[in-house]
Amino acid sequence: MRALCWNGVNDLRVETVPDPEITSPRDAILRVKLSTACGSDLHFIDGYLPTMREGDVIGHEFMGEITAVGSEVRSVAVGDRVVVPSFIGCGNCGYCQQDLWSLCDNTNPNAELQTPILGYPTAGIYGYTHAFGGYAGAHAGYVRVPHAEENCFPVPDEVSDEQALFASDAWATGYMGADFCDIHPDDVVAVWGCGGVGLMAQQSASLMGAERVIGIDRFPERLRLAREKAGSETIDYTAVESVVDVLQRMTGGRGPDACIDAVGMEAHGTGIGYAYDRVKQALRLHTDRGDALRQAIVACRKGGTLSILGVYGVLDKFPMGVVMNKGLTVRTAQQHGQRYVPQLLDHAAQGQMDPSYLATHRFSLEDAPRGYEMFKHKEDGCVRPVFVP
Repeated sequence: MRALCWNGVNDLRVETVPDPEITSPRDAILRVKLSTACGSDLHFIDGYLPTMREGDVIGHEFMGEITAVGSEVRSVAVGDRVVVPSFIGCGNCGYCQQDLWSLCDNTNPNAELQTPILGYPTAGIYGYTHAFGGYAGAHAGYVRVPHAEENCFPVPDEVSDEQALFASDAWATGYMGADFCDIHPDDVVAVWGCGGVGLMAQQSASLMGAERVIGIDRFPERLRLAREKAGSETIDYTAVESVVDVLQRMTGGRGPDACIDAVGMEAHGTGIGYAYDRVKQALRLHTDRGDALRQAIVACRKGGTLSILGVYGVLDKFPMGVVMNKGLTVRTAQQHGQRYVPQLLDHAAQGQMDPSYLATHRFSLEDAPRGYEMFKHKEDGCVRPVFVP
């Protein structure tokens, strides 16, 4: 089959690779109908996340049709149209039982690569470094889904392929970030980032009852989507002296009740703090540009909630004293997709949320490298490229 492979820093190629096979009686094989790029892919494409190997198939957001199942799979069958969360859960460990699926104890076979840094391993994920399991990704004709009963969710007839696709990761991540904020009816929620995850966090915060949502970015087309699709007020951070000051003015000096970081380790910004991060990251002296995260910590009201969705490495200059003295509640995680996907499919079926507008550009799998270039450089208003094998 054909698949999009990582061959080095900023070197993606579509190649012929072996078809996946059933290796466990709990597996399923999926014919990929749609997959999409994620901002977190750029971290290993740009060389900031280690443990990629030449020829790795990438991609972790996808949906498709089941073509084969193992002998112990009962709840889904050949021919089912399903969406699959990006993190793989076993369904049996204590973390999966508590709906903390991205912390699964049993699906990362390369725990020894994570433990020295994290202390304990996370769950495995498709197409996202060998430290996260080394699983083949979904920018391919077919993909193997381990623990199929726990990880394949049938898509209702009322839900389109593109709606289901974003429930795999971007929508689930944004929804989880808003859920972390324990939103009350008079709350103000500020979201750094108006890409796929940030827009989904903004729409989800509104759906959960936030009185006002404020989106922060620098690209006019993304700020427009935040206003038009999520009903957010917006801040262009390149047009103001201080995002923190603007948020204080917008909230009567109090600050947002909750701040969501939907940016992560390759944040852009302005000022001396951003320049410091940029130089250190370029020299490989640290992994992250944390300007957006630090802004969110300072901007959040006393006693507020900080919800971190952006992917980070080992960030230095983290203002723990600000978090402590303001009494902030910090909530963060890789997405627990299996917990949220049924809710999201229900929201889509009932017309309460529609994430399909994120799919701004469609490519064949053969043109996927070009899709990633457009996505990385935000060309032509690209929010998410969708790939069709």
